Amino acid sequence: MNNETLLMDGYGLYVWSAFAFTLLSFVTLYVFTKAQYVKEKNKFIIKFGSLNPQRAALAKSQSINKEILSNTSSI
Repeated sequence: MNNETLLMDGYGLYVWSAFAFTLLSFVTLYVFTKAQYVKEKNKFIIKFGSLNPQRAALAKSQSINKEILSNTSSI
């Protein structure tokens, strides 16, 4: 690869820094979202533990859990 491709007629610094900032933002967002998911999953497991049919029905009936479970077929 030659320098001309990297420099992009003088705009390379702007382009590559914008690309790096975007990539860093996406990685940061993923890390925070994953951490929040694990935290909420652990809270759910602590609250409902091993789900017997009664607890599963209770969990499915609560509005916040309906949102969480809306994309899953079964518990």
